[in-house]
Amino acid sequence: QVQLVESGGGLVQAGGSLRLSCAFSRRTFSNYAMGWFRQGPGKEREFVAAIDWNGSSTYYADSVKGRFTVSRESTKSTVALQMNSLKPEDTAVYYCVARRGAQAMDVALRSRIDYWGQGTQVTVSS
Repeated sequence: QVQLVESGGGLVQAGGSLRLSCAFSRRTFSNYAMGWFRQGPGKEREFVAAIDWNGSSTYYADSVKGRFTVSRESTKSTVALQMNSLKPEDTAVYYCVARRGAQAMDVALRSRIDYWGQGTQVTVSS
């Protein structure tokens, strides 16, 4: 069983930056495409960003393109989400996800995610 543990959430002013990190618990990290979803207050959970198994391809939701960057560090089995130019509408619980044997854009399909983290709160004040 894979465990995903997020860290790095918090409170930030609009225009600021935060960096989320997610630790993958098994040695099979390279078998998985990784990504991030988020769920804002009163909203459905939505795809944010993803990266394929070796970091060669990334995929972003239009709402974050140009502001967020997803990356992975294979030696540490971690994936990160660098969030810049944050807006109040980015306020949400952010979830790290893993999908085995997938391309980056395949991670956007919520129903096919293999593992979810517990989530970390990001709050952007105006």
